[in-house]
Parts: sequence; C-alpha cells; structure tokens
Amino acid sequence: MKILNSPSRVVASADYHRERWRNGLGWTREILRLPEQGDWQLRLSIAEIEQDAAFSAFPGVERELVLLQGEGLRLRFADGRCETLLPPYQRLRFAGEEGITGELVDGVTQDFNLMWRRDALQAELLHRPLVGNMLFFTEPQAAWVIHLLAGQAEFEGGALPPLAAGDTAWLGAGERKRFALNGGGELLAIRVTPAAAL
Repeated sequence: MKILNSPSRVVASADYHRERWRNGLGWTREILRLPEQGDWQLRLSIAEIEQDAAFSAFPGVERELVLLQGEGLRLRFADGRCETLLPPYQRLRFAGEEGITGELVDGVTQDFNLMWRRDALQAELLHRPLVGNMLFFTEPQAAWVIHLLAGQAEFEGGALPPLAAGDTAWLGAGERKRFALNGGGELLAIRVTPAAAL
C-alpha cells in the first residue's frame, strides 16, 4: 500500500500541528496524517481535553485512545457503557461511529489518539518499556510508528534523528529493514499493515 511507503522520519513534538477539534469542543495536536493531502487513512494526534465534551464522530474509522497526562478520562458511550482511562497510560480501542462523551475525572488531560480507516488498514498498538536495545523490522506490507512517552532514545547508526520524550518516529514500509532503537524510557509502538494482510 502506497501510503505505508511514506519515507521514514522523526516528527519532533514542537512540530506537531495544533488545531481545533472537528466539533470545536477541544484542541488536538496532529502528529502525522497519511496521506498528507486529501482524506487520511491513518492519523495520529494528541487531544487536549479541557472540559467535558462530546467526541467527534468518525464513521468507518477505528480508534485507540491512550491517557498521556492528567488524572483520568471517563468515556460514556451512547449504549450505556462507561470506561475510565486512568494513569499511567491506560488505553481503550473503539469504533469511530460510536457516540461518546468524555468526562474529566479531575482536571485537564492529554490523550494519544490513533485513528485508522478499517477498510484500508489494520493497526496494533503496544505499550513497552525501553531498556537498552529494541528492534523494529519494516517490510513491504508493514510500517511502524514509535511514540516516545518518556526518556530518550536514538537509532543505531544515525538512521534517523534521536528521539526526546514526546517525539514520534515513522518507519515506512518497503524493503525489509532493521531499525535498532537504543535508550531508556517508555514508548508506544504501532504496527500498521494493509487490512487485506490480516
């Protein structure tokens, strides 16, 4: 899939693009969208939730939310379900069509927001400690996103710029390639493949 072959790069947290939510009830800092123009198939962002608010609806999209900062976020679903994300880094996957209201447990939160179009892509999100060396392999049908939650890290051989806490690396699909990440801290690692590869 062509968008997964987007060139590998590091996006520094200072370069994330801040914009209003689609429904105007909050702010988001966009990390990455593919393709960059037109309708996206993969989007990563950090939502800044300052008040209880309804979530925007995204039909045809799968979402996974990870609590990054704050005391917690309660998600009330239209069907009556209620899920609470608590620190550190609790997460939840759900369908973008679902009617959801976010309620703050105790003050403002920041939440990592992974979204992908389910008819085009599949994404698997992992939360891992980074202790020493961690290997990631890109392939013709597999790309990776690495978001450094805490600490610092660098790619072996200077393959890409080093990562500080809050930075994100995109490791594009293509010829099988090994990326060795060295450092200490915690990260989110997301493997992205075409939906047909399941």
